[in-house]
Amino acid sequence: MTARNSIIPVFVPHLGCPNDCVFCNQRRISGEKEAATAETVKNAIEKAAALTPSGTKRQLAFYGGSFTAIPKSSQTELLQAAAPYLEDGTIDSIRLSTRPDAIDGEVLKRLKHYGVRTIELGAQSMDDRVLALSGRGHSAKDVEDASRLIMANGFELILQMMTGLPRDSEETAVETARRMIALHPNGVRIYPTVIVRDTALYDMWRSGSYTEHDVEAAVSVCARLVPMFEEAGIPIIRLGLNPTEELSGGAAVGGAYHPALGELVYSRIMLNSARKLLSEVHGGSVTLGVNASDVSKMVGQHRCNVETLKREHSLDALKIKSCDTEKGKIVILAIE
Repeated sequence: MTARNSIIPVFVPHLGCPNDCVFCNQRRISGEKEAATAETVKNAIEKAAALTPSGTKRQLAFYGGSFTAIPKSSQTELLQAAAPYLEDGTIDSIRLSTRPDAIDGEVLKRLKHYGVRTIELGAQSMDDRVLALSGRGHSAKDVEDASRLIMANGFELILQMMTGLPRDSEETAVETARRMIALHPNGVRIYPTVIVRDTALYDMWRSGSYTEHDVEAAVSVCARLVPMFEEAGIPIIRLGLNPTEELSGGAAVGGAYHPALGELVYSRIMLNSARKLLSEVHGGSVTLGVNASDVSKMVGQHRCNVETLKREHSLDALKIKSCDTEKGKIVILAIE
């Protein structure tokens, strides 16, 4: 939360979902077990307004369920509860999460009437086999159709994708990223699969029919995906599940759950860039320069990047120093 922008989250766990996706237990993932009501909305907005400075742009965000698939009366109750705060300027706009197959012209007309600005689509994959095995209940074409309709009606579009779902691979994930980029969304969220207790995926993992998408696998694939979105100018809003007490307390039993997953991914990206930069270097001592904000990422946790590069390039020594270069860039300062 900053003095300029503030997201006010209201969770609607598992509301409106017509399918039980194999990975999903929204009550455990969000940490919320009760359905949101008009009172929930009012309390969340008023609490946020009291804690944030005057002039802050506040956006109410309905997360956790498929908002546009819940009964119209429930949608109206929640949106109407926010309406007075939108009118008096307490909140600036509204965002919500939903499914690709729960979007049509009538739905978008209603959302626009109530001041919704941003729609997040849980696309998860653009591979129909992966979607089917994950129990999503929609196709990649549904994602494309809904995305185009949302943007044609003037909404901001955020796409959510997952890595490591059943039968997913690095290559299918890269293809998903390519197809999402072609839709020109305003942003993306990347969620490597986490095995959550009390889900079908948990049972599949226990029976051996699903292979865990661990932290290393997630870091490897996300280090390929992130540069793709960045080069396309598409902001990555979130990388990895937001840690919660529920997940950290034992609900997350496997998969890519890590409190600093983003840091690990950007560190791997730096490592991959350094490998290319040093491709013709073998032996000796090298000093690499990076932006001051990138020093820890280049060094890696427990100096893993430094040790990896030393081993792969037979270096006697490798030093990382801050220098006047743009963020994310690496330069060779010295080879001795």
